[in-house]
Amino acid sequence: MAVTKIHPIKSTLNLAIDYITNSEKTDQEILISTHKCHVTTAHTQFLKRRVQEQVHGTVLARHLIQSFLPGEISPELAHEIGLELCKRILKDEYEFVLSTHIDKYHIHNHIIFNNVNMITGKCYQSNKKTYHQIRYQSDLICKEKGLSIIDEYYEIFKKKYKTKGKSWYEDNQRKQGISWKSKLQFDIDRVIRQSKNWDDFLSKMEKLDYEIKHGKHIAFRHKDKERVTRGKTIGEDYSEKRLKERVTESLSRKRKLSKEQVGNIINLVNNSKVQASKGYEFWATKHNLKSASKIVLLMREKGIKSFAQIDKAIQESATKRQELQDKMKKIEHEINQLSMTMENIHTIKKYRHIYQVYKEDTTDKAFLKENQTEITLYRNALKNLKKSYAKLPNTKKILTQLDLLQEKKNTLFQEYSSTKNSISELYQFRKNYETYLGEEVERW
Repeated sequence: MAVTKIHPIKSTLNLAIDYITNSEKTDQEILISTHKCHVTTAHTQFLKRRVQEQVHGTVLARHLIQSFLPGEISPELAHEIGLELCKRILKDEYEFVLSTHIDKYHIHNHIIFNNVNMITGKCYQSNKKTYHQIRYQSDLICKEKGLSIIDEYYEIFKKKYKTKGKSWYEDNQRKQGISWKSKLQFDIDRVIRQSKNWDDFLSKMEKLDYEIKHGKHIAFRHKDKERVTRGKTIGEDYSEKRLKERVTESLSRKRKLSKEQVGNIINLVNNSKVQASKGYEFWATKHNLKSASKIVLLMREKGIKSFAQIDKAIQESATKRQELQDKMKKIEHEINQLSMTMENIHTIKKYRHIYQVYKEDTTDKAFLKENQTEITLYRNALKNLKKSYAKLPNTKKILTQLDLLQEKKNTLFQEYSSTKNSISELYQFRKNYETYLGEEVERW
C-alpha cells in the first residue's frame, strides 16, 4: 500500500533538494536517482529551464511523496517503484530528483520535478485529475509488485468519522450529533433566529469564525477546517436562496412574537417592591393582567384549557423527546458498528501480506515473534467480521450507509432541540398559570 501526496515548491528549491538527498536518510546517497539533471546543480537547471521557456509563474517545482506501509517493502523495491512512477506520470518530459528515505519507521520516496515541461515548455497542471492519475499509477504499480493498495473509501471514512487524533471537544460534539457538518447546521439555524437581515446573518456567521464563499453555491469554512462545506450539502434548507427566505421568515415571526410575548407573572404577595411603592404595585398589576390575557390567548391557540392539559402536554413533549433520544442512540450504535467494520476491513487489508507469509511457514518462530502483534490484529479483525459477514464487505457501501445514518441523526437532533424549546415554553405557561391565574383561566 502506498499513500501519495503532492505540493508545490515556490521558494528555497535548493533547500528542498538538499533535504531529500540527505545522505543519512538515503543510505549514504545510494537511493538517489535523477533524470536530465545532476543532484548538486538540479535547482539551477530547473530555474534555467524557466528562463529559457519564459515562464513567470510562482511555482518552481512539484514535490511528490510516496509512502509505504511499515515492513511491507524493501528500500530497493521502493526506489524501483518510485522510478517506475516517474516514468509513467512524467514520461521523460520533466527533470526530476528521486530519493528513497529509510530513516523513518516507514519507507517513503521523495520526487521533486521541474514545473516546466522540457518538450512543450508548458507548466505542469496540478489538479484533481492529474492527482488521481498519480494515485492510479501508484496503486497499479504496487499491485503489479504484489503489494497492497490504498482503500480510498477508508481514507474518506477516516477523515469524516474516525475519532483518533481528534480533540475531546470535537469527539464529544460528534457523539451528540454535532459533527462539523451538523455543527455548521446548528450555527446557521441559531444565527438565522438572531439576524435582522441577510447582511446581518453573514456578519454574525463571520463573527463565529466562518469564512463565507460566494459563487454558484454559498459555502462555509470554519477557521479550524481546511475545506469549505457547501450549504446545499447539509440539506435543502441551506441553499443560498432558502437561507435568505428563512432569514425573512424568522424576522416576520419575531415581529409577530414581539406583539404576543408573554412575560413572567410577578408575584405581588410579600413583594418588597410592591410594599415600598404604590406606583410599582400599579404597574405590576397592569403587567400581570396583560401577561395573563396573552397567556390565555396562546394557550387557547394550543388547545390548552386547563392545568391538567398543561401537564399532559409537558408529558407528551417529554415522551417525544425521550423517543428522539432513543432513536439517536440507536443510530449512534449502528454508526459505531459500521465504523468498527470499516476498521476491521482496513486491518485485514493492511496485514494480509504478513499473515500470508506466516501461513506459508508457521514454523518460522523468528518471523512469528517479530510480527506477533500484526498477526493477532489480523486474526481478531477476521473473527469479528465473520460474526456478521460471509465475505469481506464493500467499503463503498458501508461509507454510503454511514453518511445516510449521520444525515438521519442530524435531522433527529434538530427535532430534539425544537422539542426541548417547546417543553421550556410549556413550563413557563405552567409557572405563570400556577402563580397568578389558577382556576380563573378555566372560566375564561
